[in-house]
Amino acid sequence: MPAHDAQRQQQTDIFHRLHNGPEPLVLVNAWDAASARIVERAGAKAIGTTSAGMAWSLGYPDGERMPVGELLAACGRICRVAGVPVTVDIERGFGDSTQAVCDVVRALIDMGVAGINIEDGVLPGTRRLAPPEILRERIEALRGLDARLFINARTDTHFVANDDPAARYQDTLRRARLYAAAGADGIFVPGMTSLEEIAGLAEAVPLPVNVYAGHTKAPAVDVLAGAGARRISLGCGPLQAALGLLGRIATEAFGGNHGHDGHGGGFRAMSAEMLPAGEINALFPSAP
Repeated sequence: MPAHDAQRQQQTDIFHRLHNGPEPLVLVNAWDAASARIVERAGAKAIGTTSAGMAWSLGYPDGERMPVGELLAACGRICRVAGVPVTVDIERGFGDSTQAVCDVVRALIDMGVAGINIEDGVLPGTRRLAPPEILRERIEALRGLDARLFINARTDTHFVANDDPAARYQDTLRRARLYAAAGADGIFVPGMTSLEEIAGLAEAVPLPVNVYAGHTKAPAVDVLAGAGARRISLGCGPLQAALGLLGRIATEAFGGNHGHDGHGGGFRAMSAEMLPAGEINALFPSAP
């Protein structure tokens, strides 16, 4: 086996094991190479990308609006610097057909990616959730493409209007079971915040349950773990927080906060926790 393939196999095996450890896998999602290295330095056991954060950082709105070439280029930069397994959020797959989605994932596998998120999502131009058969077919094809790639199947049942919480939960459960049978390795239900529902899903589906904690009212890790979550993702939350800080830095510099001395612009918000340039350079020792 070529060295690159052996290394990827090792990273993929590690990524699978991280979902079965004594503590849940926490992903502080990255959007570029620098954020990936900062997160890894802080103790990340794996790097997950945020599709929204990546799109925003490249100048596109979320929702598969960025060209797939830019997605792959950004993922390639993250894979080049990451020393831990990388999993990539590909939304609905960045392809109009199952074959096109497989082509995207094959490119990611060739980079060394250990896992992906792929969702059923909302049908383009509508507010209706896509039929689960579409994602089922894609999962089956991806499982045939690579036997060990960690496929985290996301369902967006909580992102469409539904006045019947019980019916929504049953639809979530039905889709999760369908995706598990198709070959998924994990189930992700962003928007599911009820600890009772999380516990019920974790008990009913024989796969690690992933929950989203990138919002201001998210419970602590140990609370989510107690409900049965095996993977906790912050998604675009870290970039939203970083952009909020950037806004405060700019406002203060432009004099909006009257500076630290009450006269003109100031730099206190910027100076509080900024990293030295040399420390940041040291994050990339292998860069050409």
